[in-house]
Amino acid sequence: MTTNKELCVNKRNKLLSKEELEGMSKEELIDKVIQLQAHNLQLKNIIQKRDPDGKISEESPSKKKRKFDFSKAYKRHILLKFLYLGWDYQGYASQEDSVSTIEYHLFRALEKTCLIEKRENANYHRCGRTDKGVSAFSQTISIDVRSKFPPEDQMLPESLENELNYCVMLNQSLPDDIRCISWHPLEDDTFSARFNCQERSYRYFFPRGKLSIPAMREGCVHLQGSHDFRNLCKMDVANGVVSFTRTIESAVIKEIAQDGSDDPHSMMFLEIKSNAFLWHQIRCIMSVLLLIGLEKEKPEVILELLNVQKNPRKPQYSLASDVPLNLYETSFEDKDSWVLNQQTLERVIRDLETQWMFSSIKTTMMLEMAKDLKRMLLEKFPEASEVGCSGEELIQGAKMKNYKRLMERSKGESLEDRIEHYVKKRRLNVNQQCYWTTVSSTTNLS
Repeated sequence: MTTNKELCVNKRNKLLSKEELEGMSKEELIDKVIQLQAHNLQLKNIIQKRDPDGKISEESPSKKKRKFDFSKAYKRHILLKFLYLGWDYQGYASQEDSVSTIEYHLFRALEKTCLIEKRENANYHRCGRTDKGVSAFSQTISIDVRSKFPPEDQMLPESLENELNYCVMLNQSLPDDIRCISWHPLEDDTFSARFNCQERSYRYFFPRGKLSIPAMREGCVHLQGSHDFRNLCKMDVANGVVSFTRTIESAVIKEIAQDGSDDPHSMMFLEIKSNAFLWHQIRCIMSVLLLIGLEKEKPEVILELLNVQKNPRKPQYSLASDVPLNLYETSFEDKDSWVLNQQTLERVIRDLETQWMFSSIKTTMMLEMAKDLKRMLLEKFPEASEVGCSGEELIQGAKMKNYKRLMERSKGESLEDRIEHYVKKRRLNVNQQCYWTTVSSTTNLS
């Protein structure tokens, strides 16, 4: 089979031919049009000399800030930990046609504060690459930043205590929903936030609704261990990913307020831990768990999906929503050397509490409206059935009028078929002389 051969990824020329466009699916063409529209808007803003906030730049060349001389500055290698609320962003990673990404604002702040000269020489690695709408409490990057002290003195306690306050400096230049929490000094400048991360933990939040939590917990048990997750992710074959075996260290359903309440509005979350995840893996897993919780599927359906010898082709089903997903913890070997600042933590807590207050007011207002409408419904129509969130609303896409079980649905292409597809499109080369390493994807997890 083709999967036993080594592969090369061919970088696509940005200019597509007429034949290539005719060969694209409707979904691919729609994505392309959206991308071009966003790019066109960005170019218009550039032409009109507008900054990303839409304000016309009136700064004259004579008033520009004097360029910082990095040749006279010391550098140190650090881990930087920060949080963000991702539902108003187009994802973590920078994009050519959008400034609405976490990475864009992060590097804008790093350069504005003169902590780095430019991204290209900053020795930068990110721990995870969350997709559109996904949040993080513990995103971590490794990077070279400006330091007050020479390399030989940087690990001294007095140097760490009196170092530049990286979090305060960055938080003054970042949006309110992106906040630096702490930093960690590193002696080894090859230490990578991506490759040296020992474990990544995600949480997916959801209301209890009408879900059978015991059934969902039984399904979680089947996820743990090493499995081929090709039927529980989006196969990123176009970028050379052909190995889909990952190890789930733990997958558990927990409740926020452990008071034993069966209130359908009480909040739960799936906590899932692994060293590495696949593209959309958690949202696929959560979609199936929600179907199990709705008792439309048995917990054993996860065993069926993990049996790729029996079921090599993924049944068609929709992803769970991206909004509830959160990169909650990233673990490294030395957990005790993070530099924390009391004032920074107090300010971040105040910022989060303020945002929570306004969001909570909105949700409480909506819930009270819904309760009053339910009372009106039952008073006027006593025979009416109970109405409320079931949990199914978190599954994207159109709802089936007559539900068809997962393993009875039409199936997508097998891994071998997808590889052959991209080989024919010249996106992949099958070449025994080509050096290629399977990517352990920790990215685009929405």
